[in-house]
Amino acid sequence: MLKRYAERMKPRLAALFFLLAAALALPAHAIEIRVSAKALERTLAQQLFNTPDGRYYIKGSADHPCFVYARDPRVRFKDDRIIIHVSTKSRLGTGAFGSCIGVGLTTDADVSVIPQAEGESIGFRDARVDDLSSSRELNFLLVPFLTHKLPQQMKINAAELIRKLLAESGTVTGYNVRLDNLKIHSMMVENGSLVVDFDGDLSVD
Repeated sequence: MLKRYAERMKPRLAALFFLLAAALALPAHAIEIRVSAKALERTLAQQLFNTPDGRYYIKGSADHPCFVYARDPRVRFKDDRIIIHVSTKSRLGTGAFGSCIGVGLTTDADVSVIPQAEGESIGFRDARVDDLSSSRELNFLLVPFLTHKLPQQMKINAAELIRKLLAESGTVTGYNVRLDNLKIHSMMVENGSLVVDFDGDLSVD
């Protein structure tokens, strides 16, 4: 039954691939994709907050009495910026006899960025910390994480994602479809989505 369904779908999928190939052959800005806040959250979860408990340790680890970790990333759009919110928990001080002698803090932090095209990738720039803790010692650790680590790990290689989607094209349609190149031209926050304009070249065998 599955085989018969795949056979029936081959002409439709082949037509879809040919339409996509024709669209990518048009001048720049021919293709537009919209990336949701949830998609960016999943990227962070996969690339940074990927431990079983969903934490990223900025300092220490689950086995250390003194630590700082971030968790529960949330992404939203406001004006032309992307805001990333994380919850943090820390115990700052000196480790002694298996315990941390110091202060425990639970707080939230926000950083906002502007999307930036980086060749085949959706990148981010102009990181601006919008909300921090009241602890100078904790902020000393949080600021580099918020302004460098978070934006870098939210970066998406669009060409790599499309190539993964096309990898099974030969089995499904009988046509081997290959993405030869892709270039992102512009990105902007619009109506609750990150709108990405790009063009590229496909080959069909």
